[in-house]
Amino acid sequence: MRLSLPFAFVAASLLSAASPATAARVAANPPATANALLIKPLTFFKLDDMDFAMLAAPAAGTAVIDPNSNTMTTTGGVVAVSGTPHAAQFQGATVSSSVVNIKVPVGSVTLTRQGGTETMTVSNFTVEGTSKRVLAARQVFTFRVGGTLNVAANQVEGLYSGTFDVTVQYP
Repeated sequence: MRLSLPFAFVAASLLSAASPATAARVAANPPATANALLIKPLTFFKLDDMDFAMLAAPAAGTAVIDPNSNTMTTTGGVVAVSGTPHAAQFQGATVSSSVVNIKVPVGSVTLTRQGGTETMTVSNFTVEGTSKRVLAARQVFTFRVGGTLNVAANQVEGLYSGTFDVTVQYP
């Protein structure tokens, strides 16, 4: 009997198809991860910066962000052009019952134009609701901070930024 190579390949293929399938090796399940965020018994952190969005100012005026409504109004020659202005937002937590006092700047804070030396100020900082909060044990609290942007006549266009401090005192 003469056996040619192509037939041998077909015969071997048929034989392998008739044999029972072996189980494919399954990779081990990937390991799971456990996470935990441990905080100090009394803590707070920033969720979002204050943003006056895009403004035009053909004349002097102000832009005021109200932290209670999280909205902005303008006066004088300042006009809201684009974007979504909003107050700065913070969140805190306490393990035990506590009274906290939220402190914002009393004076003004200077914003400087990026790539330049021109400045504007933010003043009249206000806290959403009351600055004194009575907290229950294991309570998380959130608050917003607003202020007034003071824009001068002929203010140079550009992106202005600066920082301000917010302090939460836990007596």
